[in-house]
Amino acid sequence: MTAVNLGIPVMPDTLTERVPPRPENQDLIDRFGRTARDLRISITEKCSLRCTYCMPESGLPAIPHEQLLTADEIIRLVTVAVNHLGIREVRFTGGEPLIRRDLEQIVAGCTRAVPGIPLAITTNAVGLAHRAQALADAGLTRVNISLDTVDRARFARLTRRDRLSSVLEGVRAAKAAGFTPVKINAVLMPQTLDGAIDLLTWCLDEGIELRFIEQMPLDADHLWARANMVPAQTLLDVLSSRFTLTEIGREDTSAPAERWTVDGGPATVGIIGSVTRSFCSDCDRTRLTAEGTVRSCLFSDRETDLRAALRSGANDEELAELWRGAMWNKWAGHGIDTADFVPPQRSMGAIGG
Repeated sequence: MTAVNLGIPVMPDTLTERVPPRPENQDLIDRFGRTARDLRISITEKCSLRCTYCMPESGLPAIPHEQLLTADEIIRLVTVAVNHLGIREVRFTGGEPLIRRDLEQIVAGCTRAVPGIPLAITTNAVGLAHRAQALADAGLTRVNISLDTVDRARFARLTRRDRLSSVLEGVRAAKAAGFTPVKINAVLMPQTLDGAIDLLTWCLDEGIELRFIEQMPLDADHLWARANMVPAQTLLDVLSSRFTLTEIGREDTSAPAERWTVDGGPATVGIIGSVTRSFCSDCDRTRLTAEGTVRSCLFSDRETDLRAALRSGANDEELAELWRGAMWNKWAGHGIDTADFVPPQRSMGAIGG
């Protein structure tokens, strides 16, 4: 198996391209006119599943505990992001965020520190049945659940774990806890394409919004090939054989999912065409890894270390200024379809979704 490199990439001393000076602006702007309002924070590299498009079979190398951001450090950086940088939505990812026993503490601390800011998680829902209500009580506002198939045998093959029943219990617990909407994210894979109709049918029956996502070259084993991925149009053709789909577009320019009503509505299905229908020009996201580095793009190995500055006594504005500099250097786009495209060193499980 290909070795997985989880270490923080080395920053070049100089950038190969000429970067203009950053104008005076307190927000997280970049040189292509985009402003980040959406913060994604990976809080662990560990996961209870081993999805083939994300994790190696043995899992990712463990991050030493002392290198992980603590609950208090996460709350501090969220506070800086909201109060100094204009962030308006926060999502906790992984790995699997439910692996963190202090997730409720993190959510509750952020709720107190930045009241009114939506706080969400992206989770595989294994174990969510036992924690959904506590997370809601702590102030979590939204839940996105990763689920690629409702066929038990296929689920076990894809995730290398026979845990579908636990995931479905977690979905229903999220609904019972009052999270609205509960969204399902499904990665498009050749081996699950013929189950897409069954998955959408199940979501319609459960009153849950489904979004399909084109598989991106972020697998830990680096086996992704453009020729093998399922494009959005192929999925639309499959779904249209059973449902009447009417395009309604995106909710706003920064929302990645294109949406269709199903059989006249009100139910909808979304497709995130990350590869074939790139939305890089409207990207409004900034990311923190579990070790506390800013990652301005999923596909860029440039990272700026906030943890070291934070632990060295930097004040809020000094942390904010480091973050602003990292985002100013953000790429124009991932360039997956270019001849010189090189996948990032880190996989999705290490970066955070």
